[in-house]
Amino acid sequence: MEPPDKVARIDIPKKAIYRLSIYHRCLQKLHDNGVETVSSTTLARAAGVKPAQLRKDLAYLGQFGTRGLGYPVETLSSIMRETLGREHLQPVILVGAGNLGSALLRYHGFEKEGFEVVAAFDANPEAAVARGVTIPVFPDSELESFISGNSVKLAILCVPVEFAQAVVNRLVAAGIQGVLNFSPIMLEVPSEVTVNNVDLALELEHLSYFIR
Repeated sequence: MEPPDKVARIDIPKKAIYRLSIYHRCLQKLHDNGVETVSSTTLARAAGVKPAQLRKDLAYLGQFGTRGLGYPVETLSSIMRETLGREHLQPVILVGAGNLGSALLRYHGFEKEGFEVVAAFDANPEAAVARGVTIPVFPDSELESFISGNSVKLAILCVPVEFAQAVVNRLVAAGIQGVLNFSPIMLEVPSEVTVNNVDLALELEHLSYFIR
């Protein structure tokens, strides 16, 4: 089984990247339970996709698995981790340490998934500290210098909607390449910058359809 050369930044579709993250999480659970190999049917069922879709997604990573034996859990998980950029903890910053931002800063599950929130920025750092945040919270005036001095490429954005575009402009200019946006607005960014939007109200609206 030969993985591609350092998974040479194959152009993997965004939806496939999302599914790879789900597969990786499933593989982690299997590894923690001592499972050494897994069939495409079992892994697909755990991830909530069809086996054909799973095999198509894994084809982006190379040729894996042995007919009748399945996929080696540890090897496949390792190559997925490399593909997803999780060989080492990825530093992340958070901008906007209000109620939602502070709740995210108190969440301890990021490191388990390969990410470390190294700092937060807010117009009122003292208020965030008062909410029980232990991660360093700096004035937003220090945003650019921290990004450049710590080689940060990922940011979580939790600022009020009226400030979101101005803040993301600063993030992009400072070198941020990926933004997880919790502000309910479609941000305008250069094509080389990726923004994933998390609209909690929209998700609830979607769920409400199924409980009528």
